[in-house]
Amino acid sequence: MTTRRIFLGLGGLGLVGGLVSACGGGAEPADEASVPPVARPAPTPGTGWQMPDEGSAQRAVWMAFAARESVWGAELRQPVQQDLARIANAIGRYTPVRMLVNSSDLATARQLCSAKVQLIEHPIDDLWMRDTGCVFVRNARGERAGISFNFNGWGNKQPHARDATVAARMAELTGVPLVRSRLVAEGGGIEVDGQGTAIITESCVLNGNRNPGLTKAAAEDEFKRLLGVEKIIWLPGIAGRDITDGHTDFYARFIRPGVVVAALDNDSESFDHAVTRRHLELLRSATDARGRALRIIPLETPRRVRNTYAARDFAAGYVNFLLTDKALFLPEFGDTVADIAARDALAAELPRHQIVQLDIDAIAAGGGGIHCTTQQEPV
Repeated sequence: MTTRRIFLGLGGLGLVGGLVSACGGGAEPADEASVPPVARPAPTPGTGWQMPDEGSAQRAVWMAFAARESVWGAELRQPVQQDLARIANAIGRYTPVRMLVNSSDLATARQLCSAKVQLIEHPIDDLWMRDTGCVFVRNARGERAGISFNFNGWGNKQPHARDATVAARMAELTGVPLVRSRLVAEGGGIEVDGQGTAIITESCVLNGNRNPGLTKAAAEDEFKRLLGVEKIIWLPGIAGRDITDGHTDFYARFIRPGVVVAALDNDSESFDHAVTRRHLELLRSATDARGRALRIIPLETPRRVRNTYAARDFAAGYVNFLLTDKALFLPEFGDTVADIAARDALAAELPRHQIVQLDIDAIAAGGGGIHCTTQQEPV
């Protein structure tokens, strides 16, 4: 029953200023609206960018504290905020969390988040930091950069004037240059192993609502240039059924090089029933950039979820987890058998990691998961 975000409406896009604070602590105001972005020289070309694998050491995990009533509705607004804080607080026990927040939500965020979550006031539209934030890369010289994939609201399905500024703001705050891609894409559509292999869905990147007329070869050239990948395993995905047009991070994830966790949807009524089987076929026959056959671990989606927020667009899948070098953050949905099976399968592959399962039902009701709400910053 893996379903995801439908097309959402959003209004009121006026921009506000910003400041930085820690949850539960004080904040010093700053008039960000009057401060131009800091210009930083680009690193010497030719050294080559690479996107590290998600499980490598992380400097921080970025999130966004937003649940605007115009997007989420009055009923979900508070539960979504609580879920975001629950995720942030859990991650914060292992890795620093930096969370963007609108000025109007700052007091609530301070109340809900622990002191290990740093709040950064910046205008945002929605909470999907995986897609709006920059993708951090580094090179052999130790230089880092933030890649902007020119977020356009998942093919202009949702107003995104504020979220279009997030990648640049993240780069500025971390003191790295912003490198703009020639592509329109989202982080949720890109999965890498850190050793030259990527898994990407065609339904997103090759979609005319993002990159009209783009060829697969041209897309591969750009991903190779910016992310250091040598081989891309293309999955078909599925376009037009959810707001993301079928992001990779709901279908297939590396937990380490050579090992891929893949969604298996056994609900014959789900639009993902057939496509997850097709993805498994492709992955089982694929090799990575080093010529290794991939070992595939299917994770079945739950057969039922708790009734509180159950809806047609509820994102009930385990593949949308966040992996750090110390812990893996995994949703649980109240289907005891499926929840335990997913936890045990991942724990067996990551014996040194803490497996932290979280109730994120309100966020899942909006069609997303833990991975969607986060973006890692590698050391």
